[in-house]
Amino acid sequence: MNEPIRIGALYPGRIQPGISTAVKRSGNQTASPAVEFKDVLQSKLLHFSNHAVKRLEQRGIELKPEQLQKIESAIEQAAAKGARDSLILLQDMALIVNVSNRTVVTAMDGSCMKDNVFTQIDSAVIISS
Repeated sequence: MNEPIRIGALYPGRIQPGISTAVKRSGNQTASPAVEFKDVLQSKLLHFSNHAVKRLEQRGIELKPEQLQKIESAIEQAAAKGARDSLILLQDMALIVNVSNRTVVTAMDGSCMKDNVFTQIDSAVIISS
């Protein structure tokens, strides 16, 4: 009884960092895997298909951070209305976006949009500058 208490003396086993004591006590619950956070993060990010990246490079289109934010906002608006594939018009460019995957499928500049017919879309979002 007169011996001093040392760290590790009460719990001789190692305690892994990141595991809460509430989870250990209950035994039935498991800590949320990092995969769920990754899935949430991926569902919020804007993606570009390989085709869209090639078209952006070929046509010399550079997207600024504020333009990307406007595109993301347009995708959110389209998703709220139940859109699946949307045409997004921003200044002198057009983007075809798969809304559910948040993926830009292709991109065109003003000169490529002339005399063009957009097919296989169910909505259009026009972003004012």
